[in-house]
Amino acid sequence: MAFETRYAAGERLAALLDEKDIRPDRVFGIPRGGLPVARPVADHFEAPLDVVIASKLGAPNNPELALGAVAADGSLWLNDELVSRLSVSEEYIDRTRAEEAEAAQQKAEQYPTEAVGDLSGLTVVLVDDGVATGATARACLRQLQAAGADRVVLAVPVAPAEVVAELQSSADEVVVIETPQPFVAVGHHFRDFTQVTDEEAIDYLEG
Repeated sequence: MAFETRYAAGERLAALLDEKDIRPDRVFGIPRGGLPVARPVADHFEAPLDVVIASKLGAPNNPELALGAVAADGSLWLNDELVSRLSVSEEYIDRTRAEEAEAAQQKAEQYPTEAVGDLSGLTVVLVDDGVATGATARACLRQLQAAGADRVVLAVPVAPAEVVAELQSSADEVVVIETPQPFVAVGHHFRDFTQVTDEEAIDYLEG
């Protein structure tokens, strides 16, 4: 196992960001599993911790297959190749985008945090407990960029090397501790990957 817990992974991630001289003005965690990782990062840099949320767009007749993801503000990332291969209609994309953006917004309202707001001139770090396909992360990155952040960094403990390479075009920098081969699933690389409840996520957010 590469990591004992999400929190321990966050401590290692904070040290790696420090080593790379990346000093965030704000840290954003992706609920729920990203918040135990983001908390020690925010504490290390004495930066505010907030949330940014995206919801996946499921394929027609196969909701578990992600066509992409949309953030609470409507920022959308699509897997264009998959959309084309499945011949998904623009009408389906538009309808599903609106539904999932509303779902993401409702989820965001559950958390006692500031809205993303204006990030002009700021360095922000987006944290999750890992990346598998990267769809959710890409939509969240787009929201932070749309808010005017000067520098947007994605920081995660673990991700597949090929997805990290793809994500380089979606962020100013991608910081990852481990890129194991083979990559099985994010949870496979943690000794304790117990599901984080909403209550626990809020506790991490409030510090």
